[in-house]
Amino acid sequence: MPLETPARIVSELASRGYNAEREAVTRIADTPNPSVTLERALETLPDEALKLTTDHVESVIEATEGAGSQPSTEPDSGDEITGTPANPHPSASTGAGAAPSTEPGTSAPPETGGSRDVDTSLRAIDVANDMTGQSTGTGEYSDFVAVFRDRYEKLASKLRGRVNHRPTDAIENMGGGSDAALIGMVSDIRSTASGHWLVELEDTNGTFPCLVMKDRPIADLVQQLLMDEVIAVEGTLADDAGILFVDSLYFPDVPRTHSPSTADRHVQAALISDVHVGSQEFMEDAWHRFTDWLHTPEAETVEYLLIAGDMVEGVGIYPEQDEELDIIDIYDQYRAFSEYLKEVPGDMEIRMIPGNHDAVRLAEPQPGFDEELRDIMSAHDAQVHSNPSLVTVEGVTVLMYHGVSLDEVIAELPDEEASYEEPHKAMYQLLKKRHVAPQYGGHTRLAPEDRDYLVMEEVPDVFHTGHVHKLGWGEYHNVVALNSGCWQAQTEFQKSVNIDPDAGFAPILDLDTLDMTVRKFT
Repeated sequence: MPLETPARIVSELASRGYNAEREAVTRIADTPNPSVTLERALETLPDEALKLTTDHVESVIEATEGAGSQPSTEPDSGDEITGTPANPHPSASTGAGAAPSTEPGTSAPPETGGSRDVDTSLRAIDVANDMTGQSTGTGEYSDFVAVFRDRYEKLASKLRGRVNHRPTDAIENMGGGSDAALIGMVSDIRSTASGHWLVELEDTNGTFPCLVMKDRPIADLVQQLLMDEVIAVEGTLADDAGILFVDSLYFPDVPRTHSPSTADRHVQAALISDVHVGSQEFMEDAWHRFTDWLHTPEAETVEYLLIAGDMVEGVGIYPEQDEELDIIDIYDQYRAFSEYLKEVPGDMEIRMIPGNHDAVRLAEPQPGFDEELRDIMSAHDAQVHSNPSLVTVEGVTVLMYHGVSLDEVIAELPDEEASYEEPHKAMYQLLKKRHVAPQYGGHTRLAPEDRDYLVMEEVPDVFHTGHVHKLGWGEYHNVVALNSGCWQAQTEFQKSVNIDPDAGFAPILDLDTLDMTVRKFT
C-alpha cells in the first residue's frame, strides 16, 4: 500500500509497534518515496527504540539523498502523533447561502458491514454535556426556578463584560435621567399604542420595564427576541425612573473573533439525521446507496457518522400515524434500524442523539436510550448520548441538537431571520442567543434538571441539527451551522402541513478544514 499520506505512515508504524514524533511523519511524507524512506528509517533504528524521532528521520534523508536535497520544515513541536490536535488552526468553510455541492453516490455492493483500510489508532472523541443517567428533576416548582436561575447566571456572565449591569432593585432606587444598564430574562414583549416596544426584563431580584422607540435602529432587534432568553440593555431612565429608554441591546452571542479548531489530519465525518426507519416512506434504496458509497475508496477518509436524532419513525407521534407505518412495534423499528446500521463500515465511529420520534421522553434535555434499547442498538458499538450533547471529534466540537425548537423560532421570528427553506438561519438565532431552546411554554417542552443543559456554554465549531427535514448550512461568526435533511420521503401528514422534505442527502464535513460537501443518494 502506498504511504503517500501521514495517516497511512502512522498506520504502518502502528502495525509494527512503533510511535513517532509528529514532524518525523511529516518529513517522511514529504520525500519522493515515503515507503522507501520509512523502511530505511526503521532498518537503522536502534533495537530498543519504540519511537521514530525527527532527528533520526533527518539523518536517514541526509544519508540517502544528500543534505539539502529535500525541502526542510522547522518542527512545530515534539508531540507524539495522537488523535488530538496539538495546534488547532482556523479553517476556511463554506459561506452562508452557498449552494450545495451534490455528487451521486456509487452503488457497487461491498461486503456488508466490512471494515476498510482505516487506522483507528489516530482517533480521538470526547463527549460533554451528556445528562444520560444524571436526571435529578422531580417536576416541582422549585426545580423550574433552579433551572431558570442557572440559565440566567450562565448567560448573564457572558454579558457582564459588555454593560455596567445593575440589578433591578438598584435601578429602581436610581434618580431619574440616570444612565443605567440591565441584564435580564425576557418576561414580556408588547407594543404600545404609539408603536414602540415595551420589553419586561427579569433578573433574580425583580422585573423592570424597558422601552425601545420604534424609530431607533435597534427596534429591528426586538423582532428577534424570544420569551425567556437573556439579553442586556443600556440606556437612560425616565424622569420618574420608572422605565428605561433603551439605546443599546446585546445578545450573549458568539464572539466575532471565534476561531474554530480543526483536525490535524485529513479526516471526514458524515452528519445525518431523521432516518425514520419504520415509516412506509423510509428511503431504503437511498440508504443502501449511501452505505455502499461508504465502502468505496472515495469515502475511505469518512471515519465518523454523527446522527442527530429520529433514528426511527416511532409510534403515536402524530394523528393517524399508524396508517403510515411499515413497522408498527417500536422495538421492532429499532431492531430494523440496527440492521441498517450494520451496512455502515464496521470501522466507523458512530455517535447518535435521540429526537422527538425516538423512544425517550419528549421534554428536553432528552437522555440517551435505556438499557433495553441499547441492547437492541448494538451494531458497531454505536454510542447514544443525550439531546443535546457536545461531541468533540479530533479536536472539532460538534454541538448535536435534534432541533424541535426550530419550529418555534421559525414561527415567532420574521421570515428573513428564520424559515424552513433556510433552516440554518434559524440556527444562527440560537447561536446568537447561546441557547438551543430559549422559549418555554410552547411546543418545546422543558425538563427541569439541576442545571440548564440547553445553554451553549462553550462555542461549538459545528452546530448540527435535524428535525425540520430540510437541508441547509452556512457559517455564523465562524461556526458551521448545518441542518442535515432526512431519509424519509414526504408523508401524508407532511403534505397536510406543507412540508416538502430534502431527503437522501449526506453532508460530509472535512474535519481538517470544516469544508462541507453534500452528496445526494436518490
